[in-house]
Amino acid sequence: MSGRAARTSTDRRPRPLPVDRPTPVDPPTEFRRLRTDLPVAPLAFPDGPPGWLVTRYDDVRTALADPRLSSRRPHLNSHVRASLITPEEMAALRPSDLLTSDPPEHTRLRRLVNGQFTTRRVNRLTARIQEIVDQHLDALAAARRPADLMTTVALPVPSLVISELLGVPFTDRDRYQRLTAELLSLDRTREQLLASKAEMKDYLLHLIRAKRTHPGDDLLSGLLQAQSTDTTLTDDEISALAQLVLIAGHETTANVIGLAVLLLLRPPRLWDTVRHRPDLVDGVIEETLRYATVLQFGLLRVAREPLTLAGRRIEAGERVVLHLPAANRDPARFSDPDRFDPQRPDAAKHLSFGHGPHHCIGDRLARIELRTVLTTMLHRFPDLRLAADPDQIPTHRQRVVHGPARLPVDLTP
Repeated sequence: MSGRAARTSTDRRPRPLPVDRPTPVDPPTEFRRLRTDLPVAPLAFPDGPPGWLVTRYDDVRTALADPRLSSRRPHLNSHVRASLITPEEMAALRPSDLLTSDPPEHTRLRRLVNGQFTTRRVNRLTARIQEIVDQHLDALAAARRPADLMTTVALPVPSLVISELLGVPFTDRDRYQRLTAELLSLDRTREQLLASKAEMKDYLLHLIRAKRTHPGDDLLSGLLQAQSTDTTLTDDEISALAQLVLIAGHETTANVIGLAVLLLLRPPRLWDTVRHRPDLVDGVIEETLRYATVLQFGLLRVAREPLTLAGRRIEAGERVVLHLPAANRDPARFSDPDRFDPQRPDAAKHLSFGHGPHHCIGDRLARIELRTVLTTMLHRFPDLRLAADPDQIPTHRQRVVHGPARLPVDLTP
């Protein structure tokens, strides 16, 4: 038996999810082999029977829209770490939301949230986003050198935008940023995780009670108003929806900002090219979403019934991980996928916002934020430079959302 054949045969045993990145912006190299040799690979889970890891673009896209693969599961990341909380505890602390529900429940919740992401509300936010960006770039200009782009701009800008959208007091920013980081971390103890989940729920329920007494022109007040027509909508469900918007709305966007700037400033320094070609900013956004996918561990599904995916039989009850970073680097879908190319014509076909019923509801708002931040930075700071080796930028290795932990920059050569 050849060495390659022997390796492939051995690798058919369930193995843990690859997580070791060669650089701050590249996914584990093991996915290249898996896409070729085992596109639906046996995956070892830390807390139970093995499941499956799906890495090819077409297979991941198909699976995302397949109703036989359920999003209903008590734990989002049981393929990365053993579950610390029982399903009963999880249900008590956070009922199903758009991420963890199936039709018809998902359809009902999605319709309610869709009704709040109105064109009027997003358009009203657009002018405010520019004000927020300008304020934080002023802070960057005044910061001591080298400045940390993450703490000065990338984190606070989406945080303030999502505060405006939800109607969350910005004075609470430090609290909910801390809770978000704790809930997305994979190195918390059971006691710490339970405490963070309970604190987030209590905080949001308190805010809901305040909004019921003093409503505003915001998403949270709108969801409370929706209770008058959908009497099945509970405060716990509104709390869970608000938590999802709060976490997804600022943590993911913040890390995409950091990754986009890192990708433009590292060699061959595309920052200068894009500065002279502002029409490329949208391409930078889509290519960053594809090339440096922030949901670094993929999405978990559970088979509701037996099915076949890419020739592999999956039994009812088996867990399936749809790996978005691997799919977004699939050479069968994207030419020369390991090259960062803001002029890539099909970059927007990435799966970073999902596909099918669970497509990200805030994708338009995220793109507006990213466009505003990048366009304004390119104009104000033409000589922006990294103040560290791009391959040594620290990243969040123990968080669900990938991105720079710090991004030191200088504003002048």
